[in-house]
Amino acid sequence: MKSFRSILRMVLWSALALAAAVPASAQTFPDRPIHLIIPYGPGGIVDFSGRILAKKIGDALGQTVVAENRPGAGGIVGVESVARSEPDGYSMVIMDPAIVINPILQKEMPYDIFRDLVTLSIVSTSPEVLVVAPQLGVKTFAELTAYGRANPGKLNFASAGVGTTPHLAGEMWMRATGIQAVHVPYKGIGGSFTDMMSNKVQMAFSSIPGALPFTGDNRIVPLATTGTKRSVVYPDLPTVAEAGLLGYEVDLWLGLFGRAGTPAPVLAKLNAAITKALQDDELKAAFAKFGLTPRGTGLAEGTTVLKAEYEKWKKVITDGHITLN
Repeated sequence: MKSFRSILRMVLWSALALAAAVPASAQTFPDRPIHLIIPYGPGGIVDFSGRILAKKIGDALGQTVVAENRPGAGGIVGVESVARSEPDGYSMVIMDPAIVINPILQKEMPYDIFRDLVTLSIVSTSPEVLVVAPQLGVKTFAELTAYGRANPGKLNFASAGVGTTPHLAGEMWMRATGIQAVHVPYKGIGGSFTDMMSNKVQMAFSSIPGALPFTGDNRIVPLATTGTKRSVVYPDLPTVAEAGLLGYEVDLWLGLFGRAGTPAPVLAKLNAAITKALQDDELKAAFAKFGLTPRGTGLAEGTTVLKAEYEKWKKVITDGHITLN
């Protein structure tokens, strides 16, 4: 009997210790506004997505989520603010694939994405669209590939800047096809379209929102999209893989990230609220206008996606000898 009482006492003490290990603040979370950092300036797909997510996540939690632009250094400034925040769930950041690309390209980083951050959820998926100048005279992906192979070095491909996803998509395409093309970086992909319309640059991998105003009236020609499935915005276009380049995929996903060390119950509440927000019909309709598809992942799955994307782009950057200089 004494042994049984000792065991029971140990079980009770363990339960009390476990309960004490969860801060009271975690049990009442959220009891004040949450800040969702947007690490780019106003306008653009990250800003748009962050603002509608802030509203819908706030609705799900019954608490205000404040969307706050904090741009700088290609997103690093905004991400750092969350990586250095208190691990209490009251700060999170929305970010695109640059969150894994920046640490590969930059010689020094003020944070470690795997040590200092936790992936709350991958919230959306969106392919890029391959577009070409009308004067090039190609109408299909196969024709572009044939032209590029027959005319090495004569194609210029535009991007939103060195190390951006459109740039790396072009590098992947060159390595997969064996085509030699000249990279022409711009400060944002939108600036390249005027030059593409006059054939100063011949092609680009672009975000769908960036290209849509120009493909809608055929000022530039869309050939294929880069996802695993056809885009709802361009349903008649094949994917690059369908067009013949098997295994090619580029996803302009967006993710929400918090501070590592945040209590598990808080992370669970945030993930559940994000999941609910992504099921909202208004959000789905708003996302669809920009070629975004809501995704949503569990905490473990989100971490797996982040690591896989890091390794994918690390290989492209290393193999292509890509640097910021």
